[in-house]
Amino acid sequence: MKFPFSDYAFGAGLSTDLVNTAPVVRRSTGEVLVGPASLGQFLAEREVYPDALAHVSGPSEGDLEEVRTLRQEVRTLLEVSAEDDLVGGATAMVMRAGVGPVLHRDDEGRWQWFVSTVPGVPLAYELAVVMGTGLLGALRTLSHDRFRHCSSPECDGMFVDTSRAGRRRYCMPEVCGNRQNVANFRARRQER
Repeated sequence: MKFPFSDYAFGAGLSTDLVNTAPVVRRSTGEVLVGPASLGQFLAEREVYPDALAHVSGPSEGDLEEVRTLRQEVRTLLEVSAEDDLVGGATAMVMRAGVGPVLHRDDEGRWQWFVSTVPGVPLAYELAVVMGTGLLGALRTLSHDRFRHCSSPECDGMFVDTSRAGRRRYCMPEVCGNRQNVANFRARRQER
């Protein structure tokens, strides 16, 4: 798999999305990655097409278990308080299957840095490279302050705020943010 090295937001966003599929976050709905097909759907919705799935019909049960393990590892990295620990963990993820940055032309003919993965590695290793690179890029570009817990009192989600303003408060604004806005609205109405 090959992806642009400069697009840390993609890898950081994928990290956020994966972490927030866990039952600890989705308390009301439970596990999102309930089977290999749901993992395939997760990847397709984010337009992630790993080489490990190029010649098979979709992820296997083994892929699913490895990705769930990766999910916990990524959550642990998002929760660390020491930047050095984050760098060490994310670098270890990249080193599992990453090939150093290479220069290739993009779709418009411009030279761009890309990170590639070693051919034939498992799906979870390919995802680890993408996410590890994204987390390192977000730390370097934005700072460790952008690695946050969701502000919703009913949520245990985590996220990396890659927004320009850096004011994001919710792991899933369309879910947690809306839920909090409704609760605030109802509270204001009751005060009247």
